[in-house]
Amino acid sequence: MTLCSIANPDLATQFDNKPRWNLPDHRRSGFHNLHTTLRYTMSMRAPRVLPLRKEVDWTIGERPEVARYLAMPHFSAFVVVRDDRILYEAYAPDFGPERPHPIMSITKTTLNLMLGRAVADGLVDLDARVGTYLPEIGTGYAEATVKAVADMNVANDFSEDYSDPYTSSFDMEAAIGWRLPPGGQNEETTRSFICGITGDDLANRTGEVLYKSTNSDLIGWIIERASGRALRDWLIEIIEGAGLERSFHITCDREGVPLVDGGACLTARDLARYGLLFARKGEGVDGRRVGDAAFIEETRSNPGPSWPKPRDWMLYSRQTFTDGTWLGHGGYGGQFMLANPDTGVVVVYFSVLENKSASDAAFSSDLVKMMSELAAEC
Repeated sequence: MTLCSIANPDLATQFDNKPRWNLPDHRRSGFHNLHTTLRYTMSMRAPRVLPLRKEVDWTIGERPEVARYLAMPHFSAFVVVRDDRILYEAYAPDFGPERPHPIMSITKTTLNLMLGRAVADGLVDLDARVGTYLPEIGTGYAEATVKAVADMNVANDFSEDYSDPYTSSFDMEAAIGWRLPPGGQNEETTRSFICGITGDDLANRTGEVLYKSTNSDLIGWIIERASGRALRDWLIEIIEGAGLERSFHITCDREGVPLVDGGACLTARDLARYGLLFARKGEGVDGRRVGDAAFIEETRSNPGPSWPKPRDWMLYSRQTFTDGTWLGHGGYGGQFMLANPDTGVVVVYFSVLENKSASDAAFSSDLVKMMSELAAEC
């Protein structure tokens, strides 16, 4: 007797070229359980924890602009910290302080810490061609500089437009274990997919951010190749430096390469602990150095291109968003983490947008303005 199997229903492509976990009707549950849904995941914990004590400022939640975002149906979590104190936190009824949540592209900020150290140690030259470090890379990146890649300032044939159900970004999901490959096709890996990206004139002539998550995985690959150290080991140092309390989950491909472009899942408090690394300009707990202070300052003072309207007041710089003061990043579904090194304040917001594209530029712009004002005034 032969027992037949079926395609995993969470990962099989369904309506609108999306797997079930990412369909609007399933997305909230999919996000809240993503660390157990995707095909390949690794999990790490810190041996020593940064304790956070509550010193609640109730006026934060009474601000109309804050209350508005906490009342939205897609809201999951909100945390404000300074140093080792929780100034405010709130959670949706179906979520809580112990629940991991995908931070999506906020994961990219780990590369700012890694790249800063690699540059400071003389391992990576921002002005060098990508092909110098990765001779096997395809035409979509070989002639671009490391800095242009880090600043989302490269033009090639990869697209990341979530309003388009057939954007290249969704094609990549089969290579990273976020969906099953089309019937009859072999499963690629993150790096084989990136090597297949093509391009001709790689210069960005738009004057605006050309956002491509493959840029981030490419930066991670360069750091790993130049340093001779696995990305996993770089991540462990960051996790230990942040003093995370609970597990840091990160998805990977079948070869075990961590998805540094957007695969991390952690609690809101732990994301706040992580954000404090930027507030402290790369200094971890117990004096650990996990980022380079000069590189972080350069990230703020010498940013790359601006976002299109209505986010044109924000710039992209070395795998972070910035306005010249704060550092942060957004994520698919409406997440944002923002750290202000001048005040030492970190603000975290988790949400699950349930519209078709799981994104909303106007919503994001207003959210970041609220968070940046809060971080400047607390």
